Amino acid sequence: MNELLYKNSPAHWLLSLLARLYIRLLGLTSRINIKGQKVYPGPAVYALWHRQEVLMIWLHRGQGLCGMVSKSKDGEYMARIILPLGFNFVRGSSSSGGIMALRGLIKAARDGYSIGITPDGPKGPVFKAQPGVVLIAQKAGIPIIPVACALSRKKVLRSWDKYQFPLPFGRIEAVYGEPISVAETDDIQAKTLELENRLNALTEEAERLLAAGA
Repeated sequence: MNELLYKNSPAHWLLSLLARLYIRLLGLTSRINIKGQKVYPGPAVYALWHRQEVLMIWLHRGQGLCGMVSKSKDGEYMARIILPLGFNFVRGSSSSGGIMALRGLIKAARDGYSIGITPDGPKGPVFKAQPGVVLIAQKAGIPIIPVACALSRKKVLRSWDKYQFPLPFGRIEAVYGEPISVAETDDIQAKTLELENRLNALTEEAERLLAAGA
């Protein structure tokens, strides 16, 4: 856990510092409305779509959530951004070290850590949940908390999921759904589809709340 793979170059240090400062600026200047239970009383898997992940970093800073960070240099930047903000991580992705990373997240969950993960990341398809989230919850015996948000001020990037980069001084609607329990006998694919449908419904709800308060 928390393995840094590259030397901390001046570029890594500076860019990660600027990113952390920006996240703090975002959190301090945005009007964030939260619906639902933000902090579950015990370990859980917090799941949200990849393009909404920046908000999770601010809302759950200092809580020790454990996520997955790729082994690439881009992943190294992310690792150095989230580690000082009180997050933990294991290294891996769908294309490199994914099985080991999944095992690492299951172990972290069994050890009492909550998990933060994007079911459609890091390469999609967009809004299509992959089974890893459900597997973690099932193997560790913890629930999934679906999360979605909507942003009034954002920069939409030209990426596979039209990644939403929040801008300061905006309004954010964050919606935490009811826990999804995963029993040992539950069908993985059925539960994955349930998670996907819940996340899409919560995203629509967040957008409605944003429009209603405009």
